[in-house]
Amino acid sequence: MSNSQSEGQRQPAIVILDFGSQYSELIARRVRETEVYSLVMSYSTSADELRQLAPKGIILSGGPSSVYTERAPLCDPNIWDLGIPVLGVCYGMQLMVQQLGGRVEPAIGKAEYGKAPLQVEDPRDLLTNVESGSTMWMSHGDVVRDLPEGFVRLAHTANTPDAAVADHNRQFYGVQFHPEVVHSSHGIALIRNFVYHICGCEPNWTTTAFIEEAIAQVQAQVGQKRVLLALSGGVDSSTLAFLLKKAIGDQLTCMFIDQGFMRKGEPEFLMDFFDRKFNINVEYINARQRFISKLNGIVDPEEKRKIIGTEFIRVFEEESARLGPFDYLAQGTLYPDVIESAGTNVDRKTGERVAVKIKSHHNVGGLPKDLQFKLVEPLRRLFKDEVRKVGRALGLPEEIVRRHPFPGPGLAIRILGEVTDEKLNCLRDADLIVREEIRDAGLYHDIWQAFAVLLPVRSVGVMGDQRTYAWPIVLRCVSSEDGMTADWSRMPDELLERISNRIVNEVRGVNRVVLDITSKPPGTIEWE
Repeated sequence: MSNSQSEGQRQPAIVILDFGSQYSELIARRVRETEVYSLVMSYSTSADELRQLAPKGIILSGGPSSVYTERAPLCDPNIWDLGIPVLGVCYGMQLMVQQLGGRVEPAIGKAEYGKAPLQVEDPRDLLTNVESGSTMWMSHGDVVRDLPEGFVRLAHTANTPDAAVADHNRQFYGVQFHPEVVHSSHGIALIRNFVYHICGCEPNWTTTAFIEEAIAQVQAQVGQKRVLLALSGGVDSSTLAFLLKKAIGDQLTCMFIDQGFMRKGEPEFLMDFFDRKFNINVEYINARQRFISKLNGIVDPEEKRKIIGTEFIRVFEEESARLGPFDYLAQGTLYPDVIESAGTNVDRKTGERVAVKIKSHHNVGGLPKDLQFKLVEPLRRLFKDEVRKVGRALGLPEEIVRRHPFPGPGLAIRILGEVTDEKLNCLRDADLIVREEIRDAGLYHDIWQAFAVLLPVRSVGVMGDQRTYAWPIVLRCVSSEDGMTADWSRMPDELLERISNRIVNEVRGVNRVVLDITSKPPGTIEWE
């Protein structure tokens, strides 16, 4: 199940050609919110490939380049002869104008970034139900100087005369803003207009339809063979476990490798939840001492990640051989991983397609090919928010569906410097207090991630009239939609005070709590 015909039955109704925009995946997600199936593909996809896919519409994404430069990424010009409606967004609009005979120039002194009111002149088709004066998110340093023959203006802003344009006869449309971002107040209405009224799509990309298709495809692929799933307890692997249990029942075996870096009580919770409560076969592998011994003296964060990843593979190999044989390995690969591995990304400086380095802390990332497994990846068409919907529909409780993201190496990368049992126990206790207090305050689901970080320094404190020399704990709480960008969460002073007091009083080895108020960018969500 991916963006090629050979990997799934369903054809995309809308194809997004990626020119390097940070919002390309977001465009696909917005289209899917209208219950229409969309895929992101490289800008270099040929017109012949698109003809074979037969989408009902094509969206050209934004991008960092200028269409008039020598290295600008260009789409196949034969796309304009396919007879398929096209929507160009920002760079995509400028490319449409340039390739069809218009002219694009630098917007000298009139570049436009951020929010701007859109003045609608022609409310037909694309801008139906888009209120004049509504806010749209602008991000461009170039401007359309001359429209191609057949194009008319639909809307303008104070600095952009041709903020939305159209060739109604050929069903080509362009907007100089980003309708996919939340800052564009009527952006989803515009996307709906393109998807439904212009392209004639049907709303058939539903959770129920996906589950039915996925179960049928897994059953057809696996037959009566056995499947092994490395279970982490996150929403992806948990949803996958529930889906596979529904599809193939006892042919599924889950393996939970406890590397000793989980949050307090989580290994016990997960075993009770899956194995006993929902009768999903989970093999518990206690490898805590094995992992911690490998990190002795290691302080570099990337080296820690690599050691944990390598050891995970070794444990996985040994235990799968002991529990097997298995014919298939199930992985919770999601659609953003497929996009990255397919190389659709574009360098935001040069405009050239680039390979993207997948994060080194994926739980089962980089499994060696000689394991002789065939892969089962039924979630590979889904974004994270779609996985949550599938999980709910399969009966996965909210405590799993809405749990905060947790990195593969766990607390090992929330301890800066060397990882020891003493530090792990300290951080587990502090992290539990953070989560308990935020839950009790009713804010858990308003925050993307809330956790504690232990720093490898000690500071002086006074406790019970005695001098202390102990570690500080950093409180990190961020709000985000997808983790790509994030802002620090504003929480009541009383809540912060309770968290600080409890950690200092209840966690041995800590005498100070500090608050991280850095957004992403420039910081990252995790500290390592």
